[in-house]
Amino acid sequence: MVDPGWYMGLAAVLFTIGSLGLLVRRNALVMFMCIELMLNAVNLTLISAGRALGDINGQVAVFFILVVAAAEVVVGLAIIVSIFRLRSTASVDELSELRG
Repeated sequence: MVDPGWYMGLAAVLFTIGSLGLLVRRNALVMFMCIELMLNAVNLTLISAGRALGDINGQVAVFFILVVAAAEVVVGLAIIVSIFRLRSTASVDELSELRG
């Protein structure tokens, strides 16, 4: 059996990669994927903590996070696709010009 510390370390690495990708990249789709990577890192943390404590509350929280993430994907991708159709770019630098 693998120690939960390894899962926590993997989750920390995934969260760090996601946060660095969010700060460095300028493409809206890549930033969106980095946010999803960070959410999955948090899910891994909750699952491994729940497993280490012998509690099911971590799995219940992950279920709700996955439901919210699915709704976020639907709305976020719809917004990104509609902006891409209008502006022909997914760069967030050019999207900042949309302010009135």
